Amino acid sequence: MSDIQEATNQLLDVHLHGNQKSIQVTEGGPRSESEHLQVTIGATVPTGFEQTAADEVREKLGSSCKISRDRGKIYFDISVESLAQVHCLRSVDNLFVVVKEFKDYQFKETKEEVLKDFEELAGKLPWSEPLKVWKVNTSYKKKKTKRKKINQNSSKEKIDNGQGDRADEKDDKKGFTSKALDSHILDYYENPAIKEEISTLVGDDLASCKDETDEGSKEDAPEVLKFRVTCNRAGEKHCFSSNEAARDFGGAVQDYFKWKADMTNFDVEVLLNIHDNEIVVGIALTEESLHRRNITHFGPTTLRSTLAYGMLRLCAPQPTDIIVDPMCGTGAIPIEGATEWSNCYHIAGDNNPLAVSRAANNISSLLTKSQIKEGKVSWGLPIDAVQWDICSLPLRTGSVDIIVTDMPFGKRMGSKKRNWNLYPACLREMSRVCRPGTGRAVLLTQDKKCFTKALSGMGHVWRKVHTVWVNIGGLHAAVYLLKRTPQAFVHPIEQDGERTPW
Repeated sequence: MSDIQEATNQLLDVHLHGNQKSIQVTEGGPRSESEHLQVTIGATVPTGFEQTAADEVREKLGSSCKISRDRGKIYFDISVESLAQVHCLRSVDNLFVVVKEFKDYQFKETKEEVLKDFEELAGKLPWSEPLKVWKVNTSYKKKKTKRKKINQNSSKEKIDNGQGDRADEKDDKKGFTSKALDSHILDYYENPAIKEEISTLVGDDLASCKDETDEGSKEDAPEVLKFRVTCNRAGEKHCFSSNEAARDFGGAVQDYFKWKADMTNFDVEVLLNIHDNEIVVGIALTEESLHRRNITHFGPTTLRSTLAYGMLRLCAPQPTDIIVDPMCGTGAIPIEGATEWSNCYHIAGDNNPLAVSRAANNISSLLTKSQIKEGKVSWGLPIDAVQWDICSLPLRTGSVDIIVTDMPFGKRMGSKKRNWNLYPACLREMSRVCRPGTGRAVLLTQDKKCFTKALSGMGHVWRKVHTVWVNIGGLHAAVYLLKRTPQAFVHPIEQDGERTPW
């Protein structure tokens, strides 16, 4: 709770003592009014893990949560004081404050009439309170960034021993490399897999960035905000495209607020989410997905941190549990586990030396980040990275409490043909190291046919408890929760006939 309390204090400090510059339309009322402001927050989550996210919201914020009919979204009510705690949730990708929700919107018959309604809608919406929340959220992010830079600079002075210039130069190069990797290695885990059109308003003022002048000359003038409208549309019965909806609704928003349209360098992102007959208008509170929080060294199939959290939460880790990811890749699952369940011990292993190196670098980066945040040397994280063979793990029989892993889909890693031999061998070795009676395994795969066949031959040691269907960048995958039966593991060569089905 220390991180949440610190974040809350920062937010309240920003809100109560922050910059009081006048911002058009977002002018707040008395302090007491803003402090007790109640708003509805929407969050995008990994599809299939909506219930997990709702449970986390109830547990950490004490708020009731509604799961949307539009997969991958949840909604909950909070006071503005809890906004910083919302950013600390582990299961949500993006956040937005709801301006208005229409549960059963009646679309007109023709495209022209529908688009005309969108234009008129902009001036009828209750923008005031959501924009107050956006302002508080923006101030919080600026303050957080400023403090982060101060902490980093002070830490470099202590650690570099007078070699700060060279360290800064290395950090700049490292940051550039990381950003380059970030933009190029976007795998199929990155995008929510709802079949929908996503369009953004592109105004005639996109060249406005060249008209910018020094902030000092603008201090006395009211600030004109830049904005864009993004439309997310899902459903087949609409007579309009998402691009048309974004264009007409965005034009009306621009006329109403006198803001400037800017697709890239925007201050406010207005969201128009349309799912069948349900419409939700919102204002984005996150610039990039919150799942990009632990990983700095990406691989070809880096798992999203939010999905890793959902998988770990499925198996309900208990204090002192030993949790293993035998095919860890870049280490997303064990790193998320070590961050959230620090009272357990986590082991990240892979047969690929490059993957183990990436995982070790990600662990090191997270440790450095923790040291900078705390301003002191940390004792480390309860996690280790090991290179091993998944079919012959260097672990004692019955020594592991939980196994959580992302198995090769046979798309970017491995092959469907190899999976027919790999999956049964993996399940057998996992059953050996997992504790009989209490051990659990949470396994993600898109190769469901192969996994089902492999599991059918291991019914004496593994029992399927639950299946979560997920969409990962357009791939229909499954997360299987397995329970280890009380039956002791018997090595295949010790069985009668010295043969197994595999």
